[in-house]
Amino acid sequence: MSDSESRNGPQGQRPGNGGNNGGDQPFNWRALLLLAMATALIGGAFVYRTPTASIKERPYSEFHAAVANHWVDASRPLELISEAGSINDHVQGWARFSEGGAPEHFRTQVNLQYNTDLREYLREHGLEANPRAETNVMASTLMGFLPVAMFLLVLYFLFRQQIRSAGRGALNFGKSKARVMSREKNKVTFKDVAGVEEAKEEVQEIVEFLRDPKRFQKLGGRIPKGVLMVGSPGTGKTLLARAIAGEADVPFFSISGSDFVEMFVGVGASRVRDMFEQGKKSAPCLIFIDEIDAVGRHRGHGLGGGHDEREQTLNALLVEMDGFDTQEGVIIIAATNRPDVLDPALLRPGRFDRQITVSLPDVNGREEILRVHAKKVKLAEDVDLAIIARGTPGYSGAELANVMNEAALLAARRGLKGITKQELEEARDKVRWGKERRSLAMSDKEKENTAYHEAGHALLGLLLKHTDPLHKVTIIPRGPSLGSTMYLPLEDKYTQRKNELLDRLVMIMGGRVAEEIVFGDVTNGARGDINQATDIARRMVCEWGMSEKMGMVEYGEHQEHVFLGRDISRNRNYSEATAQEIDHEVHGLCATAYDKAKELLVAHRQTLETIAKALLEYETLDGAHIREIMNTGSIQNPPVAPRPPNQPPPLKPKADVAAPVTDLPPGLSGAPA
Repeated sequence: MSDSESRNGPQGQRPGNGGNNGGDQPFNWRALLLLAMATALIGGAFVYRTPTASIKERPYSEFHAAVANHWVDASRPLELISEAGSINDHVQGWARFSEGGAPEHFRTQVNLQYNTDLREYLREHGLEANPRAETNVMASTLMGFLPVAMFLLVLYFLFRQQIRSAGRGALNFGKSKARVMSREKNKVTFKDVAGVEEAKEEVQEIVEFLRDPKRFQKLGGRIPKGVLMVGSPGTGKTLLARAIAGEADVPFFSISGSDFVEMFVGVGASRVRDMFEQGKKSAPCLIFIDEIDAVGRHRGHGLGGGHDEREQTLNALLVEMDGFDTQEGVIIIAATNRPDVLDPALLRPGRFDRQITVSLPDVNGREEILRVHAKKVKLAEDVDLAIIARGTPGYSGAELANVMNEAALLAARRGLKGITKQELEEARDKVRWGKERRSLAMSDKEKENTAYHEAGHALLGLLLKHTDPLHKVTIIPRGPSLGSTMYLPLEDKYTQRKNELLDRLVMIMGGRVAEEIVFGDVTNGARGDINQATDIARRMVCEWGMSEKMGMVEYGEHQEHVFLGRDISRNRNYSEATAQEIDHEVHGLCATAYDKAKELLVAHRQTLETIAKALLEYETLDGAHIREIMNTGSIQNPPVAPRPPNQPPPLKPKADVAAPVTDLPPGLSGAPA
């Protein structure tokens, strides 16, 4: 038996709370057994007090007539049964009650006070009734009272259980909802976590301390009180915490930040105190708080003012983290993807001493993550996960897991025996850019406009020097867009040069410029391009110091995420004149990029036409096809022609339905109301 079992009772139960984890009451087997016993006793008493179904009750008049007609069977005993405490007796025996009828077992009620001549009457007809007492008073009273007593006892136990449950629920609001995870139930270990080797090394130190504290204490070292894991969504923070639980042979309390605060004032603070109390009783142990930003937000930045319940919970958390020592063996691990909103008092040394950044995996980390998830699926022999890892820059661990799952679903849908490279690439595009919507009905005019728009992006991506390699161009609607031009960098990028950003602005302008050159008009399809170009240009001027006129100055306080309570009252730290200069610089960057895009597309108008026509014919082109068009003027290895999606068969009109209206104005079609 492990230490976790001996201290905490049965697996998965929290000490001191009956193992119910949130107030779920166990099934009341005792009350069910009592109810069954009461039902059986009542049924038995009813059967006991009711005559046997084979004995038929006959009135005294019919019995008197049967005796007179000598229909009573004298060969069988005739009994005169008396009941204690009753003025009525019964005559029981065998007789016929009609001429030629069959003998039957009968029972007749008589009153000897009124029928005093019964015995004489029977003797006159050659019959003798043997007297017999049926029961005693004690047994009759007991059998009558016991079922009622048992039924009342069952009601008492049921109501007592409900009252206790209600009382425990009312008094249990302040109890912690932390769940204890055992090693038998949690099978996740460090072998299941890939792509975050540095983070694994830091938390491995905590696991080793919990296993052998003396090795660290003999040198005077102090293990961190708290560890805060920070990272983007999907990078594996919660998975890493579960791996710690799987590696450490100590109790592991898991709770979410939202479990602290409820509708009652003071509940959150009470639960914090109870959680630390339970942790100290089970030391050494780990306490994991997921999404701690739900209770650890910066104090004083809430809208409306007043005393916030969340702030009271945070105050209790700060006090409790100061009130215990790591020598007790209680270590707090928290996870969040919004460290900017956390209160500074929570992040100071002595509370969360160590912050572990769980970042997006690099190419090697992505390959390791894919290999972990590939163990659960069946891959084809020619699949190289290193190539898939190089083609998924910027993907998180959760996205890579989704890629592998989507590829498995695609392979199963196509009836394949294993996942091939084609399914993996299709799943990658689906996870990042959305699923193809081939069933979306687009007119030929809209398809042509989309083709030239995407051809402008693709052509500029190849003409410009500082752009990422072109991956794919499609005019098949995918996600929210009618067409897509996809780029994949050759390697992971952590910084961007100014020339790369300027060329990216030019490439973004290619769609709108192509529409203007070919059709002499523009559409609203470039809304996303305009938004993206404006954001890049403004950040170049205000954040990255890439404007010669504005210089190396940051204009405005820029955060990765918006914190409403803090940002709504923030004042701009530059003047109106500076704001006009910023707008002028942003406009200049976009206008220069637009002019350069127009100059390049006009010079390569024929290539633009060829790419657009190829897109109209094949709908999807790889980067190699676009390069063939630029080098040779045509596609040497054309892709497979697209197949139209399966359409449902047309509905046959009923005979009594009127013919459709055909004299509608141009551009309108008949439709049912």
